[in-house]
Amino acid sequence: MSIIRAKEILKHQFGYDSFRMNQQQAIETVLQKKDCVVLMPTGGGKSLCFQIPALIVEGLTVVISPLISLMKDQVDALKSNGVQAAFLNSTQSASQQSEIFDAIAKGKLKLLYVAPERLLKSGDQFITYLKTLNVSLFAIDEAHCISSWGHDFRPEYMQLAKLKVHFPKVPVIALTATADKLVRKDIMEKLELHHPTLFVSSFNRPNIFYSVEPKRNSYEQLLAYLTKHKNESGVIYCLSRSSVENLAEDLKQDGYNALPYHAGLEKNVRDKHQELFLKDEVKIIVATIAFGMGIDKSNVRFVVHMDLPKNVESYYQETGRAGRDGLQSEALLFFSWGDVVKMKKFAEVEKNERQTKIMLKKLNQMGEFGDLKTCRRKFLLNYFSEETKEICGSCDNCNTKYERFDGTILAQKVLSAVKRLDQRWGTTYVVDFLRGSKSEKIREEHKQLKTYGVGADISKDNWFDYIKDLMAQGYLKQTDGEYPLLALTAKSEPVLKGLEKVDLIKVKIKTERKRSLVSESEHEYFKDLLEDLKRVRTVVAKNENVPAYVIFADTTLVELATYLPQTEEEMRKISGVGDLKLEKYGKVFLAEIKKYCTEKNLKSRMELKTPKRERKSNNRPKRVANADGTYSISLTMFKEGKTIAAIAEARGLATSTIETHLIRFIESSEIKIEDLVPSHKIEPIRKAILQLNPGFATAPVKEFLGEDYSYGEIRAVMVRMYK
Repeated sequence: MSIIRAKEILKHQFGYDSFRMNQQQAIETVLQKKDCVVLMPTGGGKSLCFQIPALIVEGLTVVISPLISLMKDQVDALKSNGVQAAFLNSTQSASQQSEIFDAIAKGKLKLLYVAPERLLKSGDQFITYLKTLNVSLFAIDEAHCISSWGHDFRPEYMQLAKLKVHFPKVPVIALTATADKLVRKDIMEKLELHHPTLFVSSFNRPNIFYSVEPKRNSYEQLLAYLTKHKNESGVIYCLSRSSVENLAEDLKQDGYNALPYHAGLEKNVRDKHQELFLKDEVKIIVATIAFGMGIDKSNVRFVVHMDLPKNVESYYQETGRAGRDGLQSEALLFFSWGDVVKMKKFAEVEKNERQTKIMLKKLNQMGEFGDLKTCRRKFLLNYFSEETKEICGSCDNCNTKYERFDGTILAQKVLSAVKRLDQRWGTTYVVDFLRGSKSEKIREEHKQLKTYGVGADISKDNWFDYIKDLMAQGYLKQTDGEYPLLALTAKSEPVLKGLEKVDLIKVKIKTERKRSLVSESEHEYFKDLLEDLKRVRTVVAKNENVPAYVIFADTTLVELATYLPQTEEEMRKISGVGDLKLEKYGKVFLAEIKKYCTEKNLKSRMELKTPKRERKSNNRPKRVANADGTYSISLTMFKEGKTIAAIAEARGLATSTIETHLIRFIESSEIKIEDLVPSHKIEPIRKAILQLNPGFATAPVKEFLGEDYSYGEIRAVMVRMYK
């Protein structure tokens, strides 16, 4: 019954038809009063994993969150959906806090957000207070902060293990978007969780297009980039406060609506700039990493890094602030190996050699990402221990054709230089040596070597590119440590002896990529109506003094502009429209849609909307001995000639659920496979399954076959083959 209630809350309170990723499994675990750790990408819906249980179970859910801005955003969003929630932090007056304590005492609140510092303030005073309450759940957000192996270690998080000491019977759910295997282990051990279940969703953000450009004339490149993103919200990250201030001012001078954000600004200025950005009154925030952790602005369309992030976790988390609504967004990085060298001093952890080594390794991995010539998405997924062999088709490298040339002589020059320098120098020194630099840094005895200056006709940047290419092909390698040295490999000798030819990358030819705001729908939306709906949303948001996305996310507006609902009942079927939002905002948005339809002589297109496919786990489907009532109903309707989409619509279920019902009857021969899968598709699916050997995992087969094949068709063939 609890999960049925969870689905009701999901639909009526939050306005969504089905759970995503591991949300349902995490919610079920919490409702069974068991501890769990949830890894889910930014924008994947982590918060629902504790917000929905909070509304089902009696008592108070306490959410530990590291930033005040995150608390306020989440509480505002919850209130807009009719959920009683509040936060306690240092920005509130004594009377405001007194009101919250009074609401807690009267049992009016379901969720309370606090910072870890507040939880542990004055010894265990606050914990003692919580013991007087009926606490039903602890949710620890940004849980990676507990790990010294991670990228954002916070010592105060280490004390959160006290929760299991003082509240041994209260379940704990720890959530993060960024954690490799070491950090996951740390989270479970240092929070002292009791046999926690680990839920790891895919780290893939398919709606984000990743690209990297050389850090040359980066400001001019940025201006050219921004001309393609006019009137879109974006975040631009810089390394230093002075860079933030200067870039924000330059952008203003060039006519862009941009503001700076960094820890050196007065708090009231930071808060004001953040608020203007959240409310879409300012389109661009130029910031240090002080901005953004947990910022829940759903319609950020691009994130630009002017400087290199210190590790892949930070990059992934910061780029994840784009496209939280699931619509197409972009992440652009300006890269130079000079940034890697410059960042090394920031990687050092005083009096902690082990931590320094970890940070340096992470920095070098970030450098590898910047210099990749292969799929960037694959690199990111593999970094987080998510295996994928496929190239994504949605990053700059997958949209680039690399032209190669015979670079054997250049390769011999590099390898010879490394050998004559006794493999004791780094890339920068080797390049300067090849180019015949007169710098005092070049040792006098090295200037006497035969290979000194043999590459003076090649630019420094090109030499760096060639060396990285040789490393990628295995002709060179780099040692570990703070100052990596270039070294030869087993493949070097045949090249030096002229026995092997080496091809190097010459230029890259980019395939022009078409940009559009893409929803999960395959149908076109009316662009001018979308702009009208955004204007209505802005007015409503200003009246309520909340960010625009709190009213409706861009995904919801795109669906409204696609399907043109004409009644409240039709609007209820749009994703993100819960009962309270329908009651509060339905009339004003419907009026705008009806007005547009009248002017353009259009009518409702709700018949085009089919329920979203639920994401299935890769576990083998459970077999049912006897089909129960719900399976039989689907079978009867199918035999009456109704399509799967029509059955799903009539029964209020997802098409994937109906497919699962009907696939069950392939085993009993009550339905033929040809009834569910076009005959010309059966053999290609069968061959793909035999080739990939995926067990009952449909995703690898789907990726292999492409968009013309559905998950349902693949599952049906699997059941036929394995029955």
